[in-house]
Amino acid sequence: MSNILVTGGAGFIGSNLTEKLINDGHRVTIIDNLSTGDKANLHKDAEFFELDIANLDAIKPVFKDIELVFHVAAIPRIGRSIENPSETFRSNVTGTLNVLLAARDAGVGRVVYSASSSSYGPQNKLPLSEDMPSRPLNPYALSKYIGEELCKEFTELYKFDTISLRYFNVYGPRMNAEGEYATVIGKFLRMKRDGVPLTIVGDGKQTRDFTHVSDVARANILASQVERGGGEIINIGAGDNHSVQEIADIIGGEHVYIAQRPGEVRDTLADISKAKRILGWEPRVSFKEGIGELISNSPNF
Repeated sequence: MSNILVTGGAGFIGSNLTEKLINDGHRVTIIDNLSTGDKANLHKDAEFFELDIANLDAIKPVFKDIELVFHVAAIPRIGRSIENPSETFRSNVTGTLNVLLAARDAGVGRVVYSASSSSYGPQNKLPLSEDMPSRPLNPYALSKYIGEELCKEFTELYKFDTISLRYFNVYGPRMNAEGEYATVIGKFLRMKRDGVPLTIVGDGKQTRDFTHVSDVARANILASQVERGGGEIINIGAGDNHSVQEIADIIGGEHVYIAQRPGEVRDTLADISKAKRILGWEPRVSFKEGIGELISNSPNF
């Protein structure tokens, strides 16, 4: 049994990771300010501190006797970051720096950082591999890229072990389906439930590499078990992609099209060869299986 801290453990990915860790027999502590998380997602067997990672003095005591940190907490969504970049940078940059400082000073063994494929920005070819230069198009992508760089700096300067996992469009149980910043699958399921047309941005031909949250949780655990993180950055994706139009057609119902949004890339697709080589990880949940499960658990189908 290990003493593990999960930041953002009341959120979508953090709560799924926490559940797996507790099922595996670990003692889990959660830090979450509930700005995007939900108390309903908190695991009953986890110790919870309602704190903001942007406040270093507040979070430092929680790191005492912690052996491993999964840093998942962040202000998500591209649109939100364009509207309020200060909020995004406070949480995603200052917050990440604070988590690294607190973990380093407490003698934590490793921080596994939840990075983002949005760091790639527009590239000339697919699939996206970790050796490509980062070209973030929006404040959210830039903030997550800076988090990766902070992790690498802490590994190089302070000999503090980190590893960063670049997620590709995570979906699955507990994903955000409400509000303007919902993920596309969650938003479409909510619209179908509410009996309103599905709003497709642009022509709907843009593609994304959709990765099931259970596969992401497993990747985190494998990343915590490798002999040394060494500041590595590793893609965590399904290795295939699907268009927004395809998802809308699967879910069904009337569609309407709205203008393309700024700050978003046309296509994503993960090269997962590094994850296979270093982590021994590859996805287990197919897109057909994952979206089928969500549809079967949603009303109006």
